[in-house]
Amino acid sequence: MHFRIADTFTDSLSRLASDEQKAVKTTAFDLQLNPANPGMKFHKLDRAKDPYFWSVRVSRDIRIVVHKTDSSLLLCYVGHHDKAYHWAERRKLETHPKTGAAQLVEVREMVREITVPKYVEVEQPSPSKPLLFTDISDDDLLSYGVPAEWLDDVRGSNEDNVLELADHLPGEAAEALLELATGGTPQIAQPATVSADPFEHPDAQRRFRVMSNVEELEGALEY
Repeated sequence: MHFRIADTFTDSLSRLASDEQKAVKTTAFDLQLNPANPGMKFHKLDRAKDPYFWSVRVSRDIRIVVHKTDSSLLLCYVGHHDKAYHWAERRKLETHPKTGAAQLVEVREMVREITVPKYVEVEQPSPSKPLLFTDISDDDLLSYGVPAEWLDDVRGSNEDNVLELADHLPGEAAEALLELATGGTPQIAQPATVSADPFEHPDAQRRFRVMSNVEELEGALEY
């Protein structure tokens, strides 16, 4: 079984208190050594859109969100119970249909409308800003790694909301859109072959790392 960690896991781990981090790391090592150990308390997340999301109990209130299949265990996120469950309900792991890269994608229907905060009430509405990506084809946007369900939001974005939009997208898509918004031309990666492992794609390797042994996991969890 491939044991991987996502950058979203290490990012969320860093936001916990030091004693909570220690408990999480102990559980992560136990999962790596023997995920089938009966002492591992897995709970299937029935409300998650992704059927392979499970939670693993760390303590009374801390849960690790994992993506578990017969051949892979991916540590995705860790946090307090309700926050961890909410994170999982809003995301899914999928292979991008154009690039072939594995991505953790926010489920669009679970995200509130992306709007610009209104700080000052004005009597006359300001003229709407021009849309940024009207001249970019859907095929090119997909080639940059934009998830298909986010294409409409990308098409409707302008300079006021593009940064917030980028926060909801995979890294390669966000970087490409910001480069386009500033007049650049991002490089379009060659699509992967159908048989290629989506985790081996260069974009996927930026966010998912295989942990082959305890030493690698120790190094990945050190700050």
